[in-house]
Amino acid sequence: MNTTQNRAVIIAYVDAFNRGDIDGVCRLFSADAEIFGVLGRGGLDKAIPIWAQLVRCFKINLRVEAMVAEGDTVAVRFLERGTSSSPFRGIPPTGKSYEVTAMEWFVLRDGKIAQRWGARDSAAIFGQMGVPLP
Repeated sequence: MNTTQNRAVIIAYVDAFNRGDIDGVCRLFSADAEIFGVLGRGGLDKAIPIWAQLVRCFKINLRVEAMVAEGDTVAVRFLERGTSSSPFRGIPPTGKSYEVTAMEWFVLRDGKIAQRWGARDSAAIFGQMGVPLP
């Protein structure tokens, strides 16, 4: 695939994530995808419950601020916003919102996301929502 097509896959990922459509997000990944993030690493089996919990608890919204694509790789810088609206891992909701810069790096293969790395400042997120750090 060319970089334009790879970028379109990542835009579809952002759109599905913002709608809370975890099944739609998963359809964009290869069956053997490797996913690395703040809360763990593994395949879709590990990521799905984490993503579902994050969407449910924080109503996360991603806005693409910058995207670079070269070959099979796409890197994205997001403005990520969310609100503590549901209990998260035993922590009651605060109703407070957060806003941070988040970055994700993707490697695509045959039109699917084969690898994804995510990085965001969890300490800033918890601080803005008034949640004590674990």
